[in-house]
Amino acid sequence: MPQKKSRVKIYTDGACLGNPGPGGWAALLVSASGAEKELHGSHAETTNNQMELQAVIRALQALKRPCEVDLYSDSRYVLDGIEKWLPNWKKNNWQTAAKKPVKNQSYWQALDEAASRHHIRWHWVKGHAGHAENERVDQLARQSAEALREKIVSGAS
Repeated sequence: MPQKKSRVKIYTDGACLGNPGPGGWAALLVSASGAEKELHGSHAETTNNQMELQAVIRALQALKRPCEVDLYSDSRYVLDGIEKWLPNWKKNNWQTAAKKPVKNQSYWQALDEAASRHHIRWHWVKGHAGHAENERVDQLARQSAEALREKIVSGAS
């Protein structure tokens, strides 16, 4: 008998101080039992969209086995990309409908691979609207970006 998949809720966000500039990403994983795990990191020269994608990728990669996932993001870019655009990009050899290369292709490929192991229901949440978990990952992503910026600034002096 196949093992029942674990259920997990994931909340993600990305932030960038300048676009491009120092950026941060964060994810909150919540198991069915209520156990929580926070993940976050930063990149020196990045964009907001890359950080949004990185948050989702890293969260899905952190799952040790295939799971039933409810993933919450305030990024229409990520959700539209995964739900609407990705199948056509793959079919068109990573080109947009306008025959231009897909931006952030390596991130989209990593997300596609990470998502393929799981059954995911994608949920959009309005950012900065009082959604507790979204506010939490927003704060973590911003703190990661700001800490990196401070490190860059203090290292430059």
